[in-house]
Amino acid sequence: MTPAPSLVDSHGRVLRDLRVSLTDRCNFRCLYCLPETEAAQNFYRGRWANLPESKPIAWQWQPRTNILSFEEIERVVRLAVGLGIQKIRLTGGEPLLRRNVEQLVARIAALPGIEDLALTTNGFLFPEKARALSAAGLRRVSFSLDSLDQANFQKITGRNGLDEVLTSIRLAQDLGMNPVKVNAVIIRGINDHELEALAGFAREQDLAMRFIEFMPLDSARAWLKELVVPGREILQRLQASHSLRPAPRRNPAETAQRWVFEDGRGELGLISPVSEPFCGHCNRLRLTADGKIRTCLFSVVEHDLRSRLRGGASDEDLADYLRSVVWQKEERHHIGEPDFVSPERSMSCIGG
Repeated sequence: MTPAPSLVDSHGRVLRDLRVSLTDRCNFRCLYCLPETEAAQNFYRGRWANLPESKPIAWQWQPRTNILSFEEIERVVRLAVGLGIQKIRLTGGEPLLRRNVEQLVARIAALPGIEDLALTTNGFLFPEKARALSAAGLRRVSFSLDSLDQANFQKITGRNGLDEVLTSIRLAQDLGMNPVKVNAVIIRGINDHELEALAGFAREQDLAMRFIEFMPLDSARAWLKELVVPGREILQRLQASHSLRPAPRRNPAETAQRWVFEDGRGELGLISPVSEPFCGHCNRLRLTADGKIRTCLFSVVEHDLRSRLRGGASDEDLADYLRSVVWQKEERHHIGEPDFVSPERSMSCIGG
């Protein structure tokens, strides 16, 4: 039976989806998140005579004492599910950097009321953990794959890891995880020339590929709207190269506009938060690795749950706090508008 909608914001949206970041650390340095590599700097210098004057996000890894324990995460998830949350996605940083992550998966999978437990990873460490994660109860996984070209993959991610990611995708399929999703952030001048190849890969491998617009969440604050390839442009190119038909929406809060290949193998999705925001149906809440609640990916305010978890708050107190935080959820983001302010922390620190 569906729980009563206890997490409702002031705009009438019922929250059902909780993203839980397990760590702010990552073993990749992607252009769109932590662009620290020389290749990243060269790319941005090639776009401007002078790099943007705005200061880079002042970030550093959180002290380990600030990171929530498995017991604390399990408690928050249990309370959230009791308030109507149905979907849990484990993210990072890179969540597989968290030691014994399969133990947390098992604890969460055992909680009644969770309809969907998934994980998002760059895939580099997945072969080491895959079977343990599957045995613990993980049923769904999403991988980041921004390029099928070795050199371009390394340019984008700062790591020579394409073979490991491709191995991870095949392994997840062999283990029966379904659907296996693959995310590609498309940046003009970097990997937009690979759109057709990535779509073909999805069909060949019978995958659900998601093309995501470049968002202003990089630690260098180097994002420019001119680097965004709009979802409609992506779709026009894919329709010109592949026979596609629209897939029915499964629920209003679905972030991707989905398309399937005519022969039934594979699926494509367009996630267009910049050019076609879907804020009106957003049902997501985020818990950062250091115990802050974020009501929007682009929130400029974070709500401190950790101090309450460690300060002796009862379950009832915490549930009341979660309700009050959700009530404050923003109506929408303001990307591309004159008053837009980037979050103080980058995507790695916020959690996907």
